Amino acid sequence: MRIPSAARRNPLILSITLALTSPLALADDSRFTFKIENDGLASADDGHFTSGFELNYGYAPSPDSWTQRLAAALPEPIIGEADQAAFRLVHQIYTPNDIQQPQLIESDRPYAGLVFGGVSLYEDAPMTSNITRSTDLHLDVGLVGPSSLADSIQREVHHVTGSDRPRGWDNQLSDEPLLNLTLRRQWWVDTPLAGKQFAHGPSVGAALGNLYTYASAGYSVRWGDDASGVPTLTPNPGNRGQFDATRGWQWYLFASVDGYYMAHNLTLDGNVFSSSHSVDRKEWVGDASAGLALGWNDWQVNYAMLARSREFDGQQSHDAIGSITLTKRF
Repeated sequence: MRIPSAARRNPLILSITLALTSPLALADDSRFTFKIENDGLASADDGHFTSGFELNYGYAPSPDSWTQRLAAALPEPIIGEADQAAFRLVHQIYTPNDIQQPQLIESDRPYAGLVFGGVSLYEDAPMTSNITRSTDLHLDVGLVGPSSLADSIQREVHHVTGSDRPRGWDNQLSDEPLLNLTLRRQWWVDTPLAGKQFAHGPSVGAALGNLYTYASAGYSVRWGDDASGVPTLTPNPGNRGQFDATRGWQWYLFASVDGYYMAHNLTLDGNVFSSSHSVDRKEWVGDASAGLALGWNDWQVNYAMLARSREFDGQQSHDAIGSITLTKRF
């Protein structure tokens, strides 16, 4: 996809990109990841969470790095030390199902474009010989609104692909800053099965901010070659699921179920600091996902598909989202 030239002139997107990339050099055990999330990868629909792109740089921080000092400054019940750290740049697009209707569709979710940058800290703490506690801590800063250029990007992509022209972006959410903090903890029990690693365990999580505020609980399973965690999809941030080693062909299968008590979702509730279109959000939302990861030496590709229960009153059916993630390790 060719990004519109306006993106290169947008000062906020440019500043987020520079802030994330300027301090980076290839560190030990580093990796670059590109992730696409799209409803078209899981169904024929084109609406609601319709598109997401993420660039992610992860690495093992040195003992004297600022990310390690940040982890040490936090209370130990949150995180002990940073085994891995990551920076990411994310762009997401949300629309109602009928994008050819220029008038406001009050019964469907708002048009919204998000762009934000984030920093993540990861810890894997062994508890016993076969039980590991994994902690993910994420801080995201960005904006929602026209400055995300979501309308221009979707129009250009649909023009190139010959898809329906979106006509309702005049009704999108207004510009507004975003700040969100997310904590997720997973317990993994490792058991050999048919010569491979079978790992499973529960997870809990929480998010606080003007993008999402929620509490979550879930359960995940993974079978195949050794890896750290499983891939996650929006609203769960992060870049778990990397193979532990880089040796020839590797693979694993995975599946997860997650339940959310959603106290706030800006993409449904609308702008916080100004009046806007909104819908009546459902407080309880459920996700079920499954997928496959393949690796060859320093390369890895994951595919995941997620089914999500109805998120707001009047929603006609559940949503399906697919994702493809490509990772190169250095």
